[in-house]
Amino acid sequence: MPSNDRTHGTRAAVTSPWLVATAAALGMLAVLAFLLLRPAASNAAPATAGTVVKTAQIGLGRILVNSRGHTLYQFGKDKNGKSACAGKCATFWPPLITSGKPLAAAGARASLLGTTKRADGRMQVTYNHHPLYTFVKDTKKGQTNGEGLTAFGGKWEANSPAGTKIEKHTTPPAPGYGP
Repeated sequence: MPSNDRTHGTRAAVTSPWLVATAAALGMLAVLAFLLLRPAASNAAPATAGTVVKTAQIGLGRILVNSRGHTLYQFGKDKNGKSACAGKCATFWPPLITSGKPLAAAGARASLLGTTKRADGRMQVTYNHHPLYTFVKDTKKGQTNGEGLTAFGGKWEANSPAGTKIEKHTTPPAPGYGP
């Protein structure tokens, strides 16, 4: 016996667009999550809101490090707070990038932190007006493989908490020896 009940057909018609909309929304969320969570394509130090700069005690003395404990360097070729390291240079010496106000921790001075705009539009962290960089061959906390190197037209040196380059201390001869 045929039925005049149309609720089954109506229910299927109403449910189908709702399922399609839900599936589309979930698909968009998956794409958005992929884009937001994938690693950056550049070698630059990862950007975070409020990139942290702190200090660590190593063989050179007390130096500036990033949140992972990697040495932060200044480049002798940088002038007036602007980076002179781009392209291949930035591949070996990734700039310390931030998307917010940099934060000082563990001995770093907030009053010396700042930013400078790079040629690519990203914001690089500065300390005492020196743009900061890491070095690709520093793979562990406390390494200073870039200290004192001359590359890309300038000298690379670790930063002190005072905002100056680290000066290697040499021990003077003991009194009574030498000329």
